[in-house]
This record gives sequence, C-alpha cells and structure tokens, in this order.
Amino acid sequence: MEEHVVATTDELSQGERKLVEIEGREIAVFYVNGEHRAYTNWCAHQSGPVCEGKLTGTSNAEFDRDSLTVDLDWCKEGEVLNCPWHGWEYDVTDGSCLSKDKVRLPSHSVKVEGDEIIITL
Repeated sequence: MEEHVVATTDELSQGERKLVEIEGREIAVFYVNGEHRAYTNWCAHQSGPVCEGKLTGTSNAEFDRDSLTVDLDWCKEGEVLNCPWHGWEYDVTDGSCLSKDKVRLPSHSVKVEGDEIIITL
C-alpha cells in the first residue's frame, strides 16, 4: 500500500471536495462534519461519476398507522451525495447507499499529518 498526499487542510472547507487522480483512479476527498473521507468516483448503479454529484440532504418518512398520515423530516443536510447520472444517493459520512442496504461506495483510508491530507491505496 502506498500513501499519496492529495491536498492540504486549507484547501477543503466544510462540505467541499477535491477530485484527484491516483494510479489511474479518480478519487474524491470530502470534508464533512469535521472529517475527511475518500471515495472512488464510481457509482454502483451504472458506473457514473458519483463524486461529481451534489451534496444535499434527504427526507426521513414516518408512517402513522392510526391516523394514516406520513410525516416527512429533512435530515442529513450536506451529507447525501447524489449521483449526477441517475440520482442514486449515498451517505458521504460512511459511503452507504440510501436505497440498497449492501451497496457502498469504494472507500479509501484517509489521514491528516500536519496540514497534509493523505490517501492510502
């Protein structure tokens, strides 16, 4: 496994990302909720450039069987990555797909040493 310095900490503010190429792979480094995360720019649906999508939130629905009503609450603002091709949604804090339990974004180890953001492949 090899380490690659991909950015400095002052290059990424909350909710931002940087797309880099390492060993022929496009990888995005995200800075969300005070943590750096890195994912391959590849959507499990049809190989779209998922890391180029918008960071948004999502709705959480609760159904009340007694009143037959649905309550929608907006949540995870700035934590949901939407694939620009077909809209598949991923939680950027852990790489999980919101609609498919066993689907995840390919992730990479990230560490910060001093002001350098380092990805290990």
